[in-house]
Amino acid sequence: MKLAAQLYTIRQYTQNPEDIKVSLGKIKNIGYNAVQVSGFGKIDPHLLKEYIDEYELEICVTHTPFERIVEDTANVISEHKLWNCKYIGLGSMPSQYRNTKEGCDEFLRLILPAAEKIYDSGLKFMYHNHRFEFAKIDGALTAIEYMAEKTQPEKFGFLADFYWVQAGGASPEHFIKTYADRIDIVHFKDMAVADDKIIMAEIFEGNMDYDSIYAECLKNNVKWVAIEQDVCPADPFDSLKISFDNIKARNMF
Repeated sequence: MKLAAQLYTIRQYTQNPEDIKVSLGKIKNIGYNAVQVSGFGKIDPHLLKEYIDEYELEICVTHTPFERIVEDTANVISEHKLWNCKYIGLGSMPSQYRNTKEGCDEFLRLILPAAEKIYDSGLKFMYHNHRFEFAKIDGALTAIEYMAEKTQPEKFGFLADFYWVQAGGASPEHFIKTYADRIDIVHFKDMAVADDKIIMAEIFEGNMDYDSIYAECLKNNVKWVAIEQDVCPADPFDSLKISFDNIKARNMF
């Protein structure tokens, strides 16, 4: 299992090529050897490849816009192959398809042909969850269960975000075991309470049981753990470093 930084965490510092290069250097200096590309501004794919190679980083997965995956599938595949990145991730289904069976059906109708092409190319489509997928949309089935029932594991993976799994009222450990054949990549993001509000926190600075979650990931052959924190108390690079140092202190990677 390998560790990466989810660069959505530092999205305000990746909106142009110059900032992307500087930010990748900072991530490398923290100690990360891999990243997830997400929330970037416009950059030529070949230039990004140059920066990644210069800092000896890997791209483990992306979050790629829904429209690009559906409408520009061939170019998306080519870019990922250029980056030696096996996984094409979608951050979320668009809002108009959420919370109803009919909306989920329409989302699957649109995304599955692209997922099929991605699979045929030797890559894999990954769907990243939030908490709304844990609402029931079809009798007893939640949206995440419904999508699993309607898709094939090898063509429709789950990029499990454990903060949102827990926020959806589900057990992260049970989620890993249930969908082990779909989960190659996960997001570690901790949950804490401040002023009676739930907030995101650095790993091992919150209340989630990441020792048990990590052990379950190992048992079920998860390949990548990406550290993410959508909202940070101060400098997001500092938050990524705190999580990195806390994880390394437990000899997890």
